[in-house]
Amino acid sequence: MKMSPFEVLADYERRSLAHVAGLPEQLDAPGLWRGVGYRIGQRRLASEFGDVREILSMPPVTPVPGSQPWMLGVANVRGSLLPIVDLKQFLEGERTVVHEKLRVLLVRQPGGDVAVLIDELYGQRSFNEQQELPEEQIAAEHLADGRYAHFVDRAYRLGDQPWGVFSLDRLTRTPEFRQAAA
Repeated sequence: MKMSPFEVLADYERRSLAHVAGLPEQLDAPGLWRGVGYRIGQRRLASEFGDVREILSMPPVTPVPGSQPWMLGVANVRGSLLPIVDLKQFLEGERTVVHEKLRVLLVRQPGGDVAVLIDELYGQRSFNEQQELPEEQIAAEHLADGRYAHFVDRAYRLGDQPWGVFSLDRLTRTPEFRQAAA
């Protein structure tokens, strides 16, 4: 029986949807946590997928007079002006050095997105319950030292590297972060 071009395409769609090649990554396995992995300074961190709207290369930035030193300025991203924040400077007081691996995470926040600089992007990271570090180990690894303590409340070990789970949602709700005027 000869099928029409439409019927052939409909058959392809039906078969491809039945196959669902990406299913293992979409399953909610008990005890499994997935997020976006990145580096700020020497710390390897991961954040919820839902908190990261997009990942970009560093756009051209226009400085904003009278703003905090960690507020680098604003950038035009597809017609929207977004504040660009040096996350390392906000957290550690040290300016991020611009280099080719530098990326910007577009983060959802009430009132509009904000872009935060990260030193390096590692992509998707998955952790299971067996890799979770106890609180004393998080302290020993210095993952929640200083201002990081407000945003890192759990961590995992992947290979020989500790990874802190950094709450970008909590960051964007922090009054000091929301007040970029100097």
